[in-house]
Amino acid sequence: MIVSTRKSFPKKSYKGLGAAAITLIAVVVVLLVGGFWFAGGYNNLVSLDTKIQARASNIDSQNKRRADLVPNLVATVKGYAKHESGVYKDIAEARSRLLSANTQVNPKEAASANASFNSSIGRLLALAESYPELKADKNFTALQDELTGTENRLNLARVEFNDAVNSYNTAVRVFPGTVIAGFTGFKPHAFFEATETEKATPKVEF
Repeated sequence: MIVSTRKSFPKKSYKGLGAAAITLIAVVVVLLVGGFWFAGGYNNLVSLDTKIQARASNIDSQNKRRADLVPNLVATVKGYAKHESGVYKDIAEARSRLLSANTQVNPKEAASANASFNSSIGRLLALAESYPELKADKNFTALQDELTGTENRLNLARVEFNDAVNSYNTAVRVFPGTVIAGFTGFKPHAFFEATETEKATPKVEF
């Protein structure tokens, strides 16, 4: 009689291994989907936040352009009204404050600086009422027209900034943005809240 020398090994059970593999795959899939979802939401907030920065830069750029017109405007007015030193001093201070304002960091402060600047420019332009020769000066009228054009572009920049802030703040406050913002530190932005007086373009009727 022939006796077999082959050893007998216990059969492995793949039933438990299959369940574990399925569970592992499910966990990995969930993590991947969650990761893509989180990354997508985060990238959206970054994009909206970057848009606000761009819009704020537009406001500050237009403010700088407007402030750069002032020295020439003041010089022209001084040619006819040298003794109005109080007005020129106020304009210099308002101009300095406007140039140092940062819309992205502090929109409220920027709006306040804009209001002071508008008030001082209004006083400067009003001087023309007392000086007929100044009203007829081509350089003065050209600078006034350029100032008005810059004000119009500035008003548009403010509207675009507030639209961008509104879109971002909405994304931060609704699901799923509110969850992502909570983990990543995104906070709502302040609007550029100018009063009707602050929004108004300085005008002088000739």
